[in-house]
Amino acid sequence: MAEQGPIVFCTGGGCTAKLGAGVLSRILEKLPRGEKDPDLLVGYDSRDDAAVYRITEDIALVQTVDFFPPMVDDPYTFGQIAAANALSDIYAMGGTAKTALNIVCFPESMDLNILGKILTGGAEKVEEAEAVLAGGHSIQDADIKYGLSVTGVIHPDQVLANQNCHPGDMLILTKPLGVGIVCTASRMKDVREADYELAVKSMTTLNKYASALAGNYETHACTDVTGFGFLVHLNELLGENCSARIFSDAVPFIPGCPAYVEEFYITAAGQRNRNHMKGKVEFQKESFFMEELLFDPQTSGGLLLSVQKEDAEGLLSEIRDLGLPAAIVGEVTEKEPLKILVE
Repeated sequence: MAEQGPIVFCTGGGCTAKLGAGVLSRILEKLPRGEKDPDLLVGYDSRDDAAVYRITEDIALVQTVDFFPPMVDDPYTFGQIAAANALSDIYAMGGTAKTALNIVCFPESMDLNILGKILTGGAEKVEEAEAVLAGGHSIQDADIKYGLSVTGVIHPDQVLANQNCHPGDMLILTKPLGVGIVCTASRMKDVREADYELAVKSMTTLNKYASALAGNYETHACTDVTGFGFLVHLNELLGENCSARIFSDAVPFIPGCPAYVEEFYITAAGQRNRNHMKGKVEFQKESFFMEELLFDPQTSGGLLLSVQKEDAEGLLSEIRDLGLPAAIVGEVTEKEPLKILVE
């Protein structure tokens, strides 16, 4: 049996491993559509977090799958993060997680105790979600990859899909940005322990609790901020009918990020996100740090909620009571030639 040791970092661990948004869009556009099923309420054509399929007048299934290589050294922590990230897609739709299946890629030559710790971390997050771990599938691979396929339920009339923002809505972000930057600094062995711990705490926190609170308010749309970064996910949330102003001074982030960006601890995925948003976003203030932060790929990031203005402060207060550094980070506006203005 191989000697046990920490997980070896992949060059694109966590959600930085995602295909670029532009490349993915071009592939999906070419897929055959077939006849539209009226019970498929949300499919891949709307760039949402999960699929939603109506099975009765009162019940719809919410289905998602997410897996990736490690972005942290500790196997147990990696399992927690990967599971929290996969479960998040259910919560971003406003749903309740019910069952989960493990997805495992693992080298035969590696100590199986490492795999055991990964699966334990994942199983504990599924338990916290009050879902059932029902099985899974594994294959031999050169590199470790782990995640979940998750099924949830929701009432068909309560789906929080993309592209349903209303002008005048306020935008609430429930977790700090910058975990991609921090993980890059960690890979370079140049990260402050306090920043790393904050990143891990953020990535292992389920979006279950913030999502449940959002259901008590007039929330019009929701997504979770992951590998495409804040701005690409916001662009998808807005759809074709709205624009947005972002209050850069209000955006929460992990404290050490400005120093790490100054050292160019940034990701290739962040630059792909920047390229995808060319011509769609404008920064009023000249700040390389803020640009990189808003393009930074997040792993198990927070929810980005489009909430009726009158409800925003109340919802924000309740989310902060959970211990999350949530903030109102922008406002949805009528459609303008420029999609997103960062003030």
